[in-house]
Amino acid sequence: MTTPNRSESPARRDFETPAALADALAAEIARALAASIAGRGEASLLVSGGATPKRLFHELAGRPLNWAAVRISLVDERWVGPASERSNARLITENLLTGLARAAEFVPLFTDGISAADGVSAASERVGRLSRPFDAVILGMGNDGHTASFFPGADRLDAALDPANTNPLIAIEAPGAGEPRVTFTLSSLLDTNLLALHIEGAQKAATLQRALAPGPVAEMPVRAVLRQPTTPLTVYWCP
Repeated sequence: MTTPNRSESPARRDFETPAALADALAAEIARALAASIAGRGEASLLVSGGATPKRLFHELAGRPLNWAAVRISLVDERWVGPASERSNARLITENLLTGLARAAEFVPLFTDGISAADGVSAASERVGRLSRPFDAVILGMGNDGHTASFFPGADRLDAALDPANTNPLIAIEAPGAGEPRVTFTLSSLLDTNLLALHIEGAQKAATLQRALAPGPVAEMPVRAVLRQPTTPLTVYWCP
């Protein structure tokens, strides 16, 4: 697997507190969504799961937008039902689709009653309703160097990161992922007007420094995003 290298590091914005980061990133996302609504009458947003973005979701949900024109989906999803505590859909419902943002349309990746591999087709049809390019894609990063469901040791990592793979989604499994998952492919995630990597804490800063150093993409798959030459990336970090 080969990934083009950037000649320089991505842009980075550091903040003193999680609240300051959430305010700034929510403002950037809201501007991107508002511009798209004004220009094409609709907007699309992909977000990540985990504990880190909860404050961002709460901040974004209060922004005055025409939320009825916004469609929101997930960068990736664990193959569990929306009632599960492990569900990213549940996280979004409880933390982002609230307040003013309750009017937005959520486009889920999970389909009940079938496997992740069998569910990719139906999920791909649903996400086909999202306007492209996406208006904002917000990624996270694990301390193992994964982003989205691009995990070290994943069974279909090469296909997920292949720039020539034009499929929007792929089913993937990895030792560190827990459940089987469905994730947007790298080429799809890069088809966006705003690309951000949202990380917090000293440990994540250290992980980022390791990822920015030379080394194989398969070892730390977030390198595929950091090194890609096509879509400007901004890292948002706070202690």
